[in-house]
Amino acid sequence: MDDDLRARVEIEAEKHALFNALKHESDADVGAIMGSLMGENPEFREHGNEVPGVAGKAVAQVNQLDTEGKRERLAELDADLVEELDAEDEEDDQVLPDLPNAEEYEQIRMRCAPNPNGPWHMGHGRMPAVIGTYKDLYDGWMLVRFDDTDPETKRPDMDAYDDILDDVEYLGFEPDEVMKASDRLEIYYDHAHDLIEKGGAYTCSCSGEEFSNLKNDAKPCPHRDKDIETTMAEFEDMVAGEYESGEMVLRVKTDIEHKNPALRDWVAFRMIDTPHPREEAEQYRCWPLLDFQSGIDDHRKGITHIIRGIDLQDSAKRQQFLYDYFGWEYPEVIHWGHVQVDEYDIKMSTSTIGELIEKGELDGWDDPRAPTLQSVRRRGIRGEAITDAMVRLGTSTSNVDLAMSTIYANNRKLVDDDAPRFFFVRDGVEYPLIGEFPSVAEPPVHPDHEDRGTRTIPVDGAVRIESGDIPDHGDRIWLKGLGCFQHTRDALQYTGDDISAVRDDGVDVIHWVPAAENVTVRMRTMDGDDTGFAEPDFADTSVDDIVQFERVGFARVDSHDADETVTYFTHD
Repeated sequence: MDDDLRARVEIEAEKHALFNALKHESDADVGAIMGSLMGENPEFREHGNEVPGVAGKAVAQVNQLDTEGKRERLAELDADLVEELDAEDEEDDQVLPDLPNAEEYEQIRMRCAPNPNGPWHMGHGRMPAVIGTYKDLYDGWMLVRFDDTDPETKRPDMDAYDDILDDVEYLGFEPDEVMKASDRLEIYYDHAHDLIEKGGAYTCSCSGEEFSNLKNDAKPCPHRDKDIETTMAEFEDMVAGEYESGEMVLRVKTDIEHKNPALRDWVAFRMIDTPHPREEAEQYRCWPLLDFQSGIDDHRKGITHIIRGIDLQDSAKRQQFLYDYFGWEYPEVIHWGHVQVDEYDIKMSTSTIGELIEKGELDGWDDPRAPTLQSVRRRGIRGEAITDAMVRLGTSTSNVDLAMSTIYANNRKLVDDDAPRFFFVRDGVEYPLIGEFPSVAEPPVHPDHEDRGTRTIPVDGAVRIESGDIPDHGDRIWLKGLGCFQHTRDALQYTGDDISAVRDDGVDVIHWVPAAENVTVRMRTMDGDDTGFAEPDFADTSVDDIVQFERVGFARVDSHDADETVTYFTHD
């Protein structure tokens, strides 16, 4: 084996050893790499008796490196292999736990059941993100069911139905079916009739306080043993609207001595005088409570797995009584803790956000200060970034915190490669330029993609720079794409384009815009609006474009008007 071949064997063996060690998160082994090493390099085969010895030395050197060192060395030798490793990690990295007993079902069927009393806040996004991901993992089926059977205390917002479906799509999923519970009152009435006939329900006219006292003392309601015919007749009067709100309810007969008072003879239907806002449902006055309505719908739609908050554990227990009466098998249930998102001063509550909008303290559901999905979408954050962050929280029963920095990091990976660069100067201070400076600046459209060319920024004798970038008198700054300038008198004196000023002397590189030819920009942020100026070509961007303002951050173009362009700050 000559020296050139030996050198090639050493390099190839090192690459295979690095890849093997990183893939299996262990030390490399000569025997483990010989097959691929010889297979990819058939010219090594005639030296088969010498190759293992040469490869062994390479393997020994690789095993002395830590994980980071192995990755860095592999990137030097073959960056494509690092990308291949990362791709395999993404494919194998199933963050969510397996669904319980999934193998027992022909098809995994799950439901997302929002109350359409307003647009979704950030916390709401966890449910469709996780259920949609499970649907993809199991090639399953997903229902979006609007649980809108409370037209009074959680009164539906007529716009929220479409807004929520838009949010589901924004997060990356399409439901297999969409339905509104308020369209299904007759179905719930039919099941109530069946339950009454089975002796599993009774009508009760006790006041709330009276029944609470009886329940807490584990004593039966005096109406509990009324005959089926009377219960049926009184329930029909409920359906016909013969009773006023609070006058009569239908209760599911459970165990009046159950150790958990919350499960004792729970209410299935009650009277509500407030008409439903949907025209199709405004005639109804007898409405099911959520535990009855969702229990019926989950069975009829063949739901196999339910994900709900840990605070709703009693719902499954209540519904189990219902399922026992009908002889149904209850779905698998996963309970999880609440998610809290940092960075927001506003409580993640639909009612709280709605109140702030009504008071004029927020401009709307998509105000950048609002912790809503509409807000982050308008800021230019992609739904995929949110879904990935939500999925990685898993399904723990503990409450979890979601850092917006995680979402920002995800989104940065998605938008950075496509986002063109521009200069944007906030609170700009104007300075004249003196000397033999270039007439135009030509910074790159994107620093990582030379093929996209350069921007053309005219230099009209004066520039605007940010107040924090003003150098002391006598000090220099580098106007990016233009050159080096010294602060002298009340001007910036051009000193040349020798980049050593930056590399060797540590001169700060700053962004800037022409003082005369520029675009007025208002950038909406979580901390208020920033106004300033962008370079002239920024006027050619389109609404919804994501750009990066150099040294400021990413932003979404929201509108172009004659007086100003409005952008929404995405993240740095």
